[in-house]
Amino acid sequence: MAQRSPFRHFKTSPEIIRLAVMMYIRFPLSLRNVEELLHERGIDICHETVRYWWHRFGPMFAAEIRKRRVEGMRSSRWRWHLDEVFVRINGELHYLWRAVDHEGEVLESFVTKKRDKNAALKFLRKSLKRHGRADELVTDRLRSYGAALGVLGIVDRQQTRRWMNNRAENSHQPFRRRERAMLRFRQMRTLQKFASVHASVYNLFNTERSLHARASFKRNRAAALAEWRGLCAG
Repeated sequence: MAQRSPFRHFKTSPEIIRLAVMMYIRFPLSLRNVEELLHERGIDICHETVRYWWHRFGPMFAAEIRKRRVEGMRSSRWRWHLDEVFVRINGELHYLWRAVDHEGEVLESFVTKKRDKNAALKFLRKSLKRHGRADELVTDRLRSYGAALGVLGIVDRQQTRRWMNNRAENSHQPFRRRERAMLRFRQMRTLQKFASVHASVYNLFNTERSLHARASFKRNRAAALAEWRGLCAG
């Protein structure tokens, strides 16, 4: 039985919906910025339509990207870099835990209100369940990591040497740019949703431009765009 298209009840073409969602998630643009850019292309929609599309289709696209990458065994189990980002929601401090592999691909994002042992344990269990166990886990010297890894019995894999976690620190930058463009988050649920979707889209288009020749970069970029245009195509 053929899978029913998720776009079947929408008058707008799937190509335009994918373009609007990609522009909003991938680039540091506000909803109104996306509206104006689409207007220049002759596409007349409201910024609230862009908001609805990203809420409706963003998680769907992200889930398909993750499924394809897991099936292709693209996630690394050699070395993971773990770090947490401070995020304020309505003036209250929250923590976005992130796991990144040695190539800069975001493996997991998890939001908590605390930065204690239990929060670290939930984050690690979620990451290990989805991606398996890594040979090395690079963290900062937050004691919550050591306590959680001790419970899991893999504390011997932890690395905390100075400068080793720069890969995780650098991977925070795209998310920080998006956070500023969105004028921060207002709900913990919205932060978790957007962080997960943004991570999957970032992984798809992260072609490590500085490490490839121009020809290779163009091929990788074209392949990423082709994969995006085929998401949820049925």
